[in-house]
Amino acid sequence: MTISLLAAIAAAYLLGAIPFGLLLSRAITGLDPRQHGSGNIGATNALRTGGKMVGALTLLADIIKGVIPVTLAIYSELSEVWIGTIAAATFIGHIYPVYLRFRGGKGVATMLGVMLPWQPWVALAGIVLWYVIMKLSHYVSLASILAAIALPLTIFLTGGSLPALLVGMLIASLVTLKHASNIKRLLDGTESTTRKKEESKA
Repeated sequence: MTISLLAAIAAAYLLGAIPFGLLLSRAITGLDPRQHGSGNIGATNALRTGGKMVGALTLLADIIKGVIPVTLAIYSELSEVWIGTIAAATFIGHIYPVYLRFRGGKGVATMLGVMLPWQPWVALAGIVLWYVIMKLSHYVSLASILAAIALPLTIFLTGGSLPALLVGMLIASLVTLKHASNIKRLLDGTESTTRKKEESKA
């Protein structure tokens, strides 16, 4: 491993660790999402606490910060192993950001971001699966968990490399782990749903 590769991995982690949900919420609304809603800094809680614009910008930023380092790794013609390492470092940065004492988001948007340039068909399948499950169940968390769990399977079915499969398994495990409290609420029947919001618009 060369110094330049170590620097690239570190840079990917530090980019992934940027808490855009927190920064955008504070800049636009003055609110700290960690003190409201679920306490998460991701796009869903940013939407709940800061409104549609904050939620949309957070979603976009968390996706883009996953896209950038992986795209650069691909265009630098790095091996699948190093692309996977950079993808994993970026994702882990979002989940465990050094800037926030390793308390980050749940990783769904950044999961999509690292997969888009590397495994585009997998990313597309994940988007479709997430949307269908969310619309049928009205649970964002359930859609996110199942889309993450399906990630390694879709990588395998689309002929992804072994490094891609291993990274997919890592991401699926961490997303599921970060949703542990959501899983408990889903089992208890107390998880937040989109149904009430949709009915209020009718």
